[in-house]
Amino acid sequence: MAIAEQHNSTQAAQASSDNSWHGIVLQTLKRNEISLIPYVPDRVLTPLIKNLHADPFFTTFATAREEEAVGIVSGAWMGGRRGAVLMQTSGFATLANVLASLAVPYQIPLIMFVSERGTLGEFNYGQSLVCRTMRPVLDSLALEHHTITRLDELEFIADRSIKQAVTTQAPVALILNPLLTGGKVFDK
Repeated sequence: MAIAEQHNSTQAAQASSDNSWHGIVLQTLKRNEISLIPYVPDRVLTPLIKNLHADPFFTTFATAREEEAVGIVSGAWMGGRRGAVLMQTSGFATLANVLASLAVPYQIPLIMFVSERGTLGEFNYGQSLVCRTMRPVLDSLALEHHTITRLDELEFIADRSIKQAVTTQAPVALILNPLLTGGKVFDK
């Protein structure tokens, strides 16, 4: 057991010093005391999810649906704990009701990291349609959102967005563009 714990600590330390997009996100979450991370599995977010699982600071687990993850983070906030939700663009499409009826009116600083599908070579027309609805939904709910395309802007935007969400008690969506993450690779 001690060997497994040492291995996990080594992995967590490597992720902590990692200058990749997922290493920067992990460190930004940690610095802002965001320790609860429910997610819906996603290929693009896999490196981040693996590093979160390896770091004992975080409580990280998969949920069946995005609404479930939002409910968990909302309840945690009401209980004094900070959390963030990880999801894909298509999963965001299911959130309009829970955002409008829970996160916004109850002033939950819901931090959402959304891996963007439906753009830059997307093969699935359904993903493209859903991607086009995400920003209008965020705008109609007057929710802060930023699309992050460059590694050199990631830490600044994520850190400031988290701080703003917490101090204003309002949700924020951080959209991780394929220019940042590399997107989903489609093999023929």
